[in-house]
Amino acid sequence: MPDLNRRSKELERIDTGDYTPAEYDRFLKEIAFINRFLGDRRALRRSLFREIKRRQLSEFSMLDVGCGSGELLRYTAEFARAKNIKARLAGLDLNPISASVSANGTSDFPEISITQGDAFQLPFADGEFDYAISSLFFHHLTDEQVPHALGEMRRVARRGVFVIDLHRHPAAYRLYLIFCKAFGISRLVTEDGSLSVLRGFRPEELAGLAGMGSVRRSFPFRLVLECGEQT
Repeated sequence: MPDLNRRSKELERIDTGDYTPAEYDRFLKEIAFINRFLGDRRALRRSLFREIKRRQLSEFSMLDVGCGSGELLRYTAEFARAKNIKARLAGLDLNPISASVSANGTSDFPEISITQGDAFQLPFADGEFDYAISSLFFHHLTDEQVPHALGEMRRVARRGVFVIDLHRHPAAYRLYLIFCKAFGISRLVTEDGSLSVLRGFRPEELAGLAGMGSVRRSFPFRLVLECGEQT
């Protein structure tokens, strides 16, 4: 068992660019599959969706930073349609392949737009969105980058920010490897995903790095950082 007492600083292959276009295409598909089972949708329901219901909003706008394949954008659009809520949803990803895959995958949702861009210099105006979310993006950042990215999300979001990421826990590491073996997940996703757990956070670490908001656990092995409306 690797040392889980501190965040790993080892870079994932997905961050170094050490993959082929075919490997990356499979990576996006497998990650979307895994996240449907391992808690990202549940964490979003218990954070952003709960907030929208609490406020009884008839419309809202949202930015997804590091949107990947666009899985959570589609899920949010489906939630809004089911509740008869008008939504304007935007996704941003630095990787041009991710941005393209996300755009293609959300083509049936006119309420969704995709932009290729930098999370540290979001190409949006102050307060342009009601909410900003990010799922499984922050563990790719260094400790020094976390508050910078969060600050940009806070800048563009009027009502609040929700960051969903990995809880660095021994059971999470073991169960992820078992899951990958059971479902025949590719070597890239298996290795990078297990390293992702090692690059994840303890609740107090994420709260300390953010310097704002509150952090709670979400089953299974997710953390949700919530920063409310700015005053």
